[in-house]
Amino acid sequence: MSSPQPQKPPVKKPPSQAPVPCKHPRVQIVARDEDSEFVECKECGEVFEASEFKDMAIEDHLQVDDEEA
Repeated sequence: MSSPQPQKPPVKKPPSQAPVPCKHPRVQIVARDEDSEFVECKECGEVFEASEFKDMAIEDHLQVDDEEA
């Protein structure tokens, strides 16, 4: 009979390395409805309403302006 081999402890990532959120630099329209349009990010695959994408761009622009001031 063979004895069970010891298990290796799970590898933990350091908490200081938070994932960087995708800025969705390239998007493609994937669906249209009567009053909405949905886009997919070609980088991360997230699908969201196009109006949300426009809001994200405005928020990013405002954050850059705040950092420069």
